[in-house]
This record gives sequence, structure tokens and C-alpha cells, in this order.
Amino acid sequence: MFIWLLVLLVGESIAPARAQDWGAADRATRRLAPSVFRNLPVVVRTELERRGCTIPQPFAATGPANVISGRFTSRSRTDWAVLCSRDRTSSILVFRGGSTAAVVDIASEPDVNSLQGVGNGAIGYSRALGVADAKYIRDHYDRYDGPKPPPLDHDGINDIFLEKGSAVWYWDGGRWLKLTGAD
Repeated sequence: MFIWLLVLLVGESIAPARAQDWGAADRATRRLAPSVFRNLPVVVRTELERRGCTIPQPFAATGPANVISGRFTSRSRTDWAVLCSRDRTSSILVFRGGSTAAVVDIASEPDVNSLQGVGNGAIGYSRALGVADAKYIRDHYDRYDGPKPPPLDHDGINDIFLEKGSAVWYWDGGRWLKLTGAD
């Protein structure tokens, strides 16, 4: 009984400190202004600024990250995907054909959910975007199973939790499918 009570007391005294550490790490996450990303079309940069977006940076990034381009919604045009953080909640904004006319907002979650211990007591932001081509999608379905991909004729967006796993967002039939990524 005494040991159980001691465990409860020690656990409760540690929990608030850890919660404060995670909150501090969330606030300390490096978030870049859209203007840093000179490769973005001007209309996309302007729209990101209008929306109040900043782009959170993974702890391991050596240069600006979380802005990608690929053929995410069709095989014939280039789209842009940006991890947009507002009020410490991030979502993937997809600019079809680089246009701001119909921006899609997917996979929203609090930035604190993308934190993890990164060694020596440090906590780092760990969400990153990548391009998932058809081979990557097929290989990961074959390896890990999960939802069966539709016929693949364009890229997907790899929504990565660094060193843990990922999910692939794939546009099909007017909706976003969540497919198997890395495990």
C-alpha cells in the first residue's frame, strides 16, 4: 500500500513538469514565415500570409521544410502542399495547380501532437511532408497492408511523423484517402 501511494505521489509530481515541458516545446517550435519560401508561387505565398500561416519546422531540418510540390490531384498539373500552422494547430493546405481558388485543408491536428523526445531530454517537432509516388504507395501497401490503394496515376502527400511512421493522403474520386505509409 505504501509503495502504491508513493508511486501515485511521485507520478503526480512529475506529470505537471512534463506537461509544462511539452507546452514550452510547442511554443518554441520554429515556425517560418511564407516569405522564406522563395520557390512558392507568389499567389500561394500571399494566400498563406493572408490566412496567418507559419510553416513549422521539423527538429532535424537543415533548411526550410514542409512546403512541397507534386502532382497531388492529377497527373497533368503541379500542385503545392504546405503545412500551415495557425494558433499552434497545423493542417496541410493543398493549392491545386498553384491556384488559390479552391484550397483544400486536410489532416488538421494540434502541433503539440507532433512533438517527441529527441534525445538528451530535448523535445522536438516531428511532422514533415514528403512526396509519395506510386511506387512508394504500392511498396508500403505490399509491406504493411492497410487500405487498398485505388489505381495510381499521380502522387500522394506523405504526412510523416519522423522516426515513427507516416500516412499517405491520396486524391481519388473527389476525396482524400488516407493510405498506408511507413510504419
